[in-house]
Amino acid sequence: MADVQVHRDEIALESPTLVEGLPGVGLVGKIAADHLVDALEMTHYASCHCDGLPEIAVFEESAREYRPPVRLYADESRDLLVLQSDVPVSPSAADQFAGCLTGWLADRDATPLYLSGLPTEKDGVPELSGIACGDAGGILDEHGIPAPAEGGVVSGPTGALLYQADRSDLDAVGLVVESSKNFPDPEAARVLLVDGIEPIADIDVDTDRLVDQAEEISQAREDLARRMETAQDESSKAQPMGMYQ
Repeated sequence: MADVQVHRDEIALESPTLVEGLPGVGLVGKIAADHLVDALEMTHYASCHCDGLPEIAVFEESAREYRPPVRLYADESRDLLVLQSDVPVSPSAADQFAGCLTGWLADRDATPLYLSGLPTEKDGVPELSGIACGDAGGILDEHGIPAPAEGGVVSGPTGALLYQADRSDLDAVGLVVESSKNFPDPEAARVLLVDGIEPIADIDVDTDRLVDQAEEISQAREDLARRMETAQDESSKAQPMGMYQ
């Protein structure tokens, strides 16, 4: 049966904000969501058993208990939900997953923040922009988050979630940040947190660890680039710059 199974009925949420953390370009959404769950010590609140999700068991080092791959974490005091996923959602199953989750969010009067990376060659601090449906555009205006500088498409499961929110008359925000296409990008995830998620959800999170990760990954990228140049390994890929994932 396709549903979202709540494990902690004693946690009371009133019109919560949801932060979505599905894997995508630069893993920006996943990095941001995972950081929130860890930094705020959030509680495993519910599990997603929506059609199309892989039926697998996820376990951690030195832990007996396994868990489903897509979960919701809650912080009652902050009226906050975070969607954490250990697996990508197949594009072929995206519409089923989006319909399942959107109905559950609508029943709880939640406002979802859907996160996407825009693959680009960054110059300085990654730029953040926002899109919205329903009355959520006012949220972006209130916090000074600009509209995109050029047109594009949000694809994949996050695009399906945005599409389903509009179809279901659920106010939703899409946050789009410039990101590395081929590498995890904690710098871009930090921009999502500091300039988007924190002000909208009215929370404060220490992001120093993400800065350290950005420096480490930047060095690893430079080392890889040098090795590829030495090996004269040339490869090319074409992707419209307006395509977000």
